Amino acid sequence: KGDILMSVRAPVGALNIANQQVCIGRGLAAIRATEDIEFDYLFYVLLQISTKLEGNAGAIFNSINKKQIEEIEVMLPPRAEQQRIVAKLDAAFAEIDTAIEATKAKQIEIGNVKSSALNECLAPDEDTVMWKTVKLGGLFKIGSSKRVLKADWRDHGVPFYRGREVTTLSKFGHVDNDLFISEEHYSDLSSNYGIPHQGDILVTAIGTIGNTYIVKEEDRFYFKDASVLWLHKTSEVDSKFVDYWFKSSVFSQQLDVGNGTTVDTLSITKLNNLDLSLPSLAEQQCIVAKLDAISKEVETANQAIIESEANYRALKSTILAQELQSEAA
Repeated sequence: KGDILMSVRAPVGALNIANQQVCIGRGLAAIRATEDIEFDYLFYVLLQISTKLEGNAGAIFNSINKKQIEEIEVMLPPRAEQQRIVAKLDAAFAEIDTAIEATKAKQIEIGNVKSSALNECLAPDEDTVMWKTVKLGGLFKIGSSKRVLKADWRDHGVPFYRGREVTTLSKFGHVDNDLFISEEHYSDLSSNYGIPHQGDILVTAIGTIGNTYIVKEEDRFYFKDASVLWLHKTSEVDSKFVDYWFKSSVFSQQLDVGNGTTVDTLSITKLNNLDLSLPSLAEQQCIVAKLDAISKEVETANQAIIESEANYRALKSTILAQELQSEAA
């Protein structure tokens, strides 16, 4: 208890403090302050050099060993000077931490704005009496893919997506995929069972459920059965309107009905029977345009917050380096 813990495997140099007596594995080293050095001063020194540690292969974030840690050189001023440096860094870091927490609170607030906008736009009220309630299965033919055996996976060819790839696509719009099937296999699947087309929607169905991706005209891929469900559009509906519906509480609340707990598997039957309140196609498109604009504003604000937090953390590193380097000088 009270020892400094340092990761010695990727990522090398991550630090924490043991808050109780524990056993540690080979991925951690325990560092204990001697009587010659203030604990907090040692922690700050290790924090300052941790980002520069290099592993055995000469690359950052590989691994380091006990001998390398023991050979780390530490400037050791008198104890009173150590205490002065710690007090100064504590004060500076406290202010920065407060600012970082404020940015995180702002990020949560912005996320709530988007959630509120989704629910307001997609949940009908007394002003949306012209909306009709339809089953999702009335708008899409819902199914999955033809099973592709693991033996048929390749390291090049046509991209093959699982739930994790669809989740990445849902979040970023692109994915660095490492699974493929052969061109011949893809052609056979396309001819005999069909493939997703522009406007169709893929939905993750196992584990993290409800992440969606709208198929683009230029897309060319196949996907794993069961873990991803396929909504093939069969009616005049705006796919992006439905995509936003999946992201709203209007969708998630229906999953809880009946058992009081959120399901972790989404079945074809369940999707077919979900209710969706639907305005006219023109109004769907107006709502999509409004939500697109809000999403863009939220993304811009979030990016500014991320950059602000990164700047605060960089400021920490600068203050730390300046204070400890001035002592070395």
